[in-house]
Amino acid sequence: MATLADVAQRVGVSQATVSRAINGKPGVSDRTRQAILEAMRELGMVGDSLQRGTPRQVALVAPDLSNPIFAAFVTAISTYLARNNMLPVLCTYTLTGASESSLLEMVLKQQPTGVIFLAGRYDTEFADHSDYAMLRERRLPTVFINAAAPQLPGHCVMTDDAVGTRMAMRHLASQGHTRIGLLLGDPHHYPSLIKHEAALAFAQEAGLELPEEATAWTTYGFESGRDAALRLGEQGITALLCASDQLALGAIRALKSLGLSVPDDVSVIGYDDSPWLPYTSPALTTVRQSVDAMSRAAVAAMLRCTEDPALLDVRRDLRFEPELVVRESTGICPTWRSGTE
Repeated sequence: MATLADVAQRVGVSQATVSRAINGKPGVSDRTRQAILEAMRELGMVGDSLQRGTPRQVALVAPDLSNPIFAAFVTAISTYLARNNMLPVLCTYTLTGASESSLLEMVLKQQPTGVIFLAGRYDTEFADHSDYAMLRERRLPTVFINAAAPQLPGHCVMTDDAVGTRMAMRHLASQGHTRIGLLLGDPHHYPSLIKHEAALAFAQEAGLELPEEATAWTTYGFESGRDAALRLGEQGITALLCASDQLALGAIRALKSLGLSVPDDVSVIGYDDSPWLPYTSPALTTVRQSVDAMSRAAVAAMLRCTEDPALLDVRRDLRFEPELVVRESTGICPTWRSGTE
């Protein structure tokens, strides 16, 4: 597959000039622009559509949309892409469907302007990251949403999960909770690892208990949260911090099945702030990701990379501070209420 470097070499200009011509930026003569378009056609790249001024395609890659936070990001990112004359192309895969690698192969055949990943192997240590190296070799602008493997080049737009976790832990401590459980994702998942480390650090500083037997690692989902919480609910914890809203809601169902009341017996905090959380029973306290600001930053990063190909070789992490949203699922520790502590 031809790249911008091939076009630049063929025409005798820099990659930056090719990028400016493709993106309709000033500073490129009509003669040079036409030569670039002609070279792209000869190399089998998409030149005619650029000449007609049709929107450039950007692939949005996500595992699926059953997790509401992914749907929220897709909606926001699509809005900002459209404002910049870019067409979002949603590409989803599931555990039983197309693999991430096969999906990327199909995506590349469409010759997109760039790729924005909402989730994938990039956020897991010890996973195969060769596909992302291939995107770099093809000089395709790539943006990752949330924590990515540190060795990967590209722009990473992420929630500061360490800050968010400390917010949640501080809230629980202020309510008198000293024995807290953790319900996390895969033990090799970077966001879960960050949350775990931040929770341990805060607990040590504040003199709280985070017993190993009250920490569970699992897959994301309602059922996973429920199954893990059935065990955690028997560990004498008075609060449970979960790595996602889905895990938290599954945990609440499990705690209720054990005869425990939320928040009277156990307080529960989620993570993400899905749109329907105010309507759950009890309404879930959670850590809110800055979906709109992160989506806007992701599209801006994509635009910068298309305008300046040199940025494709640079790793840049953009961190956004989350917000703790206190609702009904957290309350005062029962031992505080009884005055026995």
